[in-house]
Amino acid sequence: MVLTSQEEAFVDAVRRLPPAAAGELTALAERLAALAESASIDWSDIWSEDDLREYSAASASRVAG
Repeated sequence: MVLTSQEEAFVDAVRRLPPAAAGELTALAERLAALAESASIDWSDIWSEDDLREYSAASASRVAG
C-alpha cells in the first residue's frame, strides 16, 4: 500500500503518541471516516487570513474566559 505524504505524516504522528492516545485518535479517525463515506474531505491545510483571524480570536477568548 502506498501512502500519500499526508497519510505518512499522520501515521508518523500517531506512532509518537502514547499507546492509549494513539488508540483514541485511531478510533476517532475511524468514526470520522464512517461519517464521511459519501462526503468529500478537503485535506488542504491552507487557511485564509479570515480563517486565521477567526481562529486567533476564538482561541484568545477561550484563554481569557
